Amino acid sequence: MASSAAAEKEQGTEAVNTRFAKDQLKAFVERIERLEEEKKAIADDIRDVYAESKANGFDVKALREVVRLRKQEPTERNEHQMILDTYLNALGMLAAA
Repeated sequence: MASSAAAEKEQGTEAVNTRFAKDQLKAFVERIERLEEEKKAIADDIRDVYAESKANGFDVKALREVVRLRKQEPTERNEHQMILDTYLNALGMLAAA
C-alpha cells in the first residue's frame, strides 16, 4: 500500500509539472502572437510614413537608403563607401576629382 501511495503522489507531481509546462507554453505562444500583431501594426505605420513622404515629393527609395545608412556605425558606413567608390572608379563610373 505504501508503494501505491508513493506512485499516486509521483503521478500527481507529474500532472502538476505537465500542467505548468502547458500553461507556460501557452503564455509564450500568446506573447509571441501579441508581439506579431504589434509588429504588423508598426510595419503598417512605417508604410504610411513612407507613403506620406512620397506624397510630399520625397524619393522613397532614397529615403529607405538614408534610414539604412543611419543604422550603421560611421566607420562601417565609411568603409562601405570607400569600397563602393573603389569599384565605381575601377569601372570608370566615377568622375576623377
